[in-house]
This record gives sequence, structure tokens and C-alpha cells, in this order.
Amino acid sequence: MTMTQGARANKSGNILEGNIEAVLNGHNYFQVGSHVTKEFLLTATLLPKRYAKQVSIGIGIYQTALKVDFYVVGLPVSPSGLIIECKWQESGGSVDEKFPYLSMNIQQSYPAPTIVVIGGEGMREGAIKWLKQQVTYNGNLLGVYNLDRFIAWANKHC
Repeated sequence: MTMTQGARANKSGNILEGNIEAVLNGHNYFQVGSHVTKEFLLTATLLPKRYAKQVSIGIGIYQTALKVDFYVVGLPVSPSGLIIECKWQESGGSVDEKFPYLSMNIQQSYPAPTIVVIGGEGMREGAIKWLKQQVTYNGNLLGVYNLDRFIAWANKHC
């Protein structure tokens, strides 16, 4: 049975998220849940270094519910927590066309500083360059990294 393009993209995105999770685990962060609320994560104080996946954080710029890929608590550099968003595009598609929406939500609706981890070879260079430039203008966007650069960042800050 052949896998659809959407199923392949979903699987590849899950692999990127699994790598982020391995980095967090390697720095002694523990998962306290999945599909939880920000309030639950912030009050789970028994584990000082913790994270959750698919965390509900509130309402976005379109007045719809927002979930983030990872919400991390316990980083010395970010007492309010850190949000990590993963974006994967293996072949031409629309992920990079959603960067302006993502950037505006990070700036206006995200309750903590955010890092975007990108992967795959299908994103347009201009889109990646644009998103990286938003770090200068968007005070809530800390960085845009590929997986290697994210690991280096985590080794310094986690």
C-alpha cells in the first residue's frame, strides 16, 4: 500500500518532533502530558524541568483556538517558558506560505518566547530568510533554526 503525500508529510513532521523530544529528554526535561492546557503545564510544579506536546495556549489572531507543538518550562533563560514550533516541508508545498500567520500569532498571541525549528528541503529559501528576519522585528520570536542549530542552542541554554 502506498502512502499519500499528506501521510508522508505528517510522518516526516512527527520524526522532526521526535528529534526535538529527544533533545529535551537528553537535557533532563520530562513530558507531563500531551493535548493539555498551558495552565496545567504551568502548575505541574513537581517536575522543575518539564514539557508538554500539543498545548492549548489560547486564542489566535483569527479568534480560533491555538495549540503549540511544545511548551517547555524550567529553562534558566526563559522563566515564563519556551514554545517550540516544528515546521517540516520535504517537497514543494504550503508550509512556508503559512510563516506570516505563524509570526503574527507568535508576536500577538503566544504567552512565551518561541523558537521555530524547520526541516526538509521543500521550503523556499526566500520564505526561510523572511522568517529568520522576523526575529529582529518580533520580540517573542527568539530564533529560527534547523535541527543541528537547535541542538547547539539547546546545549548552551537548556
